[in-house]
Amino acid sequence: MNITVNQELLAYIDPLTTDEREALERSLLAEGCRDALVLWGDVLVDGHNRHSICTQHGIPFHTVQNSHFKSIDDVHLWMIDQHLGRRSVSDFQRGVLALRKKDILAARAQTASSAPGQGADTPAPAPEPLLTRDAVAKAARISSNTISQIEKIQKSAAPELMAAVKSGTISINAAANVASLPVEAQVAAAAGGRKELQQAARQVRETRAVARTEPESLEGVIARLRQTISELTAENAALKAQLAAQSR
Repeated sequence: MNITVNQELLAYIDPLTTDEREALERSLLAEGCRDALVLWGDVLVDGHNRHSICTQHGIPFHTVQNSHFKSIDDVHLWMIDQHLGRRSVSDFQRGVLALRKKDILAARAQTASSAPGQGADTPAPAPEPLLTRDAVAKAARISSNTISQIEKIQKSAAPELMAAVKSGTISINAAANVASLPVEAQVAAAAGGRKELQQAARQVRETRAVARTEPESLEGVIARLRQTISELTAENAALKAQLAAQSR
C-alpha cells in the first residue's frame, strides 16, 4: 500500500511529547493497531504517529478512506475537530486549533461573498457558520478571556516563550503578560525557567496595576479608542461577509 506522508499535515498538529510517544509505542506493541489510519486518496490524514511506529516495528494496520474531503481546508477542519475532542490536548493547543478553525471558516465566507452570482436554478451552498470569539471559546472548552490571551501570545510571543507555554512551563495567563514585554526580555525570562517567567509576569501585572491608579492621558484614551474601533471594524467586516454568503 502506497501511503504518502504530507509534511504540512504532519506538522499541522503539535507532535506528541517523548513520554506520549513512548506510551503509544508500548500500547501498539502490546495490543496492535486497533484504530484505522485515515486517508485522503493516498495521503495520510490521521494516524501519523501510529503509522510511524507500526512501520518501524512491522505492526499490521488497516486504513479507511474519507470520501467527504473536497479540499485541503476540509482536511484541516476535520483534523482540528478530531483533536478538539481529545482529552489529552492542552487548553493552549485547543485554543490555537479553534482559532485556526475560525480563520478557515472566515476565509470561506469571504470567498463565498465575493464569488460571481449563481443562476436562478442553481441552489446556493449552505453557508458555514462564522465563529465568534464566544463560539471559538466554546469549541475549545475555555473562556473567551483565555482565547484573547492566546491570540496575544500568538501575535507577540517570542519563540522561546511560545515553547514555554506549549510545554506547560508557564500558564496561558502568565504567558500573555510576558508577551507584552520586548522580545529580548521574553527570551531572557524564558532562559531562566519557570521562576523567572513567573516573576516577569508578576512585574507586568504590578506595573499595570500602578498605571490604572494614575489618570489616563488624552493620548492614551485616543489610542485605546482607536484599538477598540479597529477590533470592531474587523469583526463587522467578518459578519458582513457571512451575511452576504447566506443571502446567495
